[in-house]
Amino acid sequence: MAKMYKRLKVESKMASLRIVENAIDEMTGAIGINQDNYGKILVATLEAVNNAIKHGNKEVPEKLVDVVIEYIDNELRISVTDQGEGFDPSRIPDPTLPSNIEELSGRGVFLMSRLSDAITFNEKGNSVTMSFKEVTD
Repeated sequence: MAKMYKRLKVESKMASLRIVENAIDEMTGAIGINQDNYGKILVATLEAVNNAIKHGNKEVPEKLVDVVIEYIDNELRISVTDQGEGFDPSRIPDPTLPSNIEELSGRGVFLMSRLSDAITFNEKGNSVTMSFKEVTD
């Protein structure tokens, strides 16, 4: 199984996280992803979708979040795109700095960047792509 592809478009409401979680479960199960990688992939993806729903689409249910899950040559790539204005990821304060330790925002992108092997944002800042390499044993 060298390639797999799945695409979802979900409404911007918290209940949609369950749909995305089921898709991740299905795909990682079919690929045979190990447990450590499964946890990283699930947390990072749900964080990205949560950000897209809350910050990108401002929880307007009619605005959709587009999730693309691609598996090619033992690398899983997940892209999450919202219909929002976008943002500048370089402007997110580092949540590990003592001055930001009390801040509740900014942790999601930090977490996503730590859990994935690579993370990129599009120019507008309304789409993130995370890569997870060597996901199977």
